[in-house]
Amino acid sequence: MRTRGGAETGESRTRGAGRPYSRCVPGVSGRVLVVDDSKVIRQLIRVNLELEGFEVVTAADGAECLEVVETVRPDAITLDVAMPRLDGLRTAERLRAGERTRRIPLAIVSACSRTDLGAGPVAGVDAFLAKPFEPADLVRMVRELVRGTQGAGEAADGGAGPAADRRHRRRRPVPPV
Repeated sequence: MRTRGGAETGESRTRGAGRPYSRCVPGVSGRVLVVDDSKVIRQLIRVNLELEGFEVVTAADGAECLEVVETVRPDAITLDVAMPRLDGLRTAERLRAGERTRRIPLAIVSACSRTDLGAGPVAGVDAFLAKPFEPADLVRMVRELVRGTQGAGEAADGGAGPAADRRHRRRRPVPPV
């Protein structure tokens, strides 16, 4: 494990510049950037995703996420909501506003309820998973995000709710904020 700009990473095997990681390294499910201020939660998510073949890079808050995202080029990002320096929803808004980051699938993994996150769909979040979560639900959500079939919130609520209507949002250009 190495540190890249403060983020913890596994060994990188990237072959193609600009392409999603899962398409340039055979046998790897994808690269996921996990953003959470709790080291324990970052490790829990890391272990569960690595067991399923994902490469995981972690960041301790939204500011660190924004520092490393273009270097890491993840296939998906999980964000906690309540974090120091830059929270998950503001991080999602900035990722959606960035030319190179607007199409990266985003998931909120948080102890906040969906009701508390009324801003989630506005921020362009593709999925939501409440803490505490079942590891199988986490893996399923991330796998679907990486494959591009995840509608917003499907892993957590079967696709119900207003965010589910935005199923293909990340494939279309997002107007600047």
